[in-house]
Amino acid sequence: MNYLFFTNTPAHVHLYKHAVKALCERGHEVLVLARDYTCTVDLLEWYDLPYAVYGSCGTTKGSLLTRLPGHYVRAISLARRFDPDLLFGMGGYAAHTGAVTRTPTVLLIDSEPASFDHTISTPFARAILTPNTFRKDLGDRHYVFAGLKECAYLHPETYEPNPEIRDRLGLAADEPYAILRLNAFGSQHDVGKQGITGDDRRRIVERLAEDVTVLVSDEGANADLETLPAEPFDLHPALMHDALAEADLLVADTQTMVTEAGLLGTPAIRSNSWVGDDDMGNFVELETQGLIHNVTSADEIIAHATTLLDDDGVDETWNRRREEFLTDKANLTDVIVDVALADGHVGDLESVRQFDQSARRSSVDSVGVRSD
Repeated sequence: MNYLFFTNTPAHVHLYKHAVKALCERGHEVLVLARDYTCTVDLLEWYDLPYAVYGSCGTTKGSLLTRLPGHYVRAISLARRFDPDLLFGMGGYAAHTGAVTRTPTVLLIDSEPASFDHTISTPFARAILTPNTFRKDLGDRHYVFAGLKECAYLHPETYEPNPEIRDRLGLAADEPYAILRLNAFGSQHDVGKQGITGDDRRRIVERLAEDVTVLVSDEGANADLETLPAEPFDLHPALMHDALAEADLLVADTQTMVTEAGLLGTPAIRSNSWVGDDDMGNFVELETQGLIHNVTSADEIIAHATTLLDDDGVDETWNRRREEFLTDKANLTDVIVDVALADGHVGDLESVRQFDQSARRSSVDSVGVRSD
């Protein structure tokens, strides 16, 4: 069998990397079609995955739209040349490439607000997979798995922390540190959204620096660290999960890393314009389980950070909560491999079940394309 995977962001590389290797080891032909966006290609190189680049995209607003036609032409051309039997992706690129090449497509989606992307992609899918925390009905071909998208690479069966990460970071064995993750807010789905900026950023860094070393991961490379008591995270991006697993705290205005922190047992505070009554199901669930805090102001960030950093028992508490949360969660890599071997016909698989419309309320629709 020939399997084709779309990786449009660094998070997509992590999502599919173990499944790609597992299918290759079984003797199948696999190709990853990549968009050269931030560190996506760097990660593909690091993990030695078979890939081809169909286009590039910057972190500024408008960068994607101006290049979209060329992306599609290149992606479809590469797909035709590879001649896949089944295609995996998260949105329009995968769905439309599958439609044009007449390839069955499996979409793996985890963001309820991306209504526009759902509208233009899901009609072309053989199957749609989402976490069981997903609160929006995507139709008769919508199936759910137990867990979160990040369970494909941070499930205990899959991930082991790197014991040498402190040395790589130049930190002492007992030196506490926090990671501040800043989103570029330059993609189409970020229009009208904002995170931690300006004076709020300074206040947060200065408060954290009173107790811990502050490492800043800045997607847009816009933060002026020379005037802040903080250091850049300057290791290879493939080592971020190891750094996150060892950190005392994550403060972020982005999405994926907060979920990753929850699965790693690292306390996390998330603050951006998505936080509110219509937030995504995975963040609601993680907060309900006591693994993250979703807040809307710098004052709340500072208050929660102060409480967490002053609590000597926080490590034990978060590890216990993490273990309880992961007790019944699937290793998503195994699910993806099962779906691949079933040629996308997921109805008889034990690892997924059909979405139960009565069990979830449909979230309020909003226009976005977060999947791509």
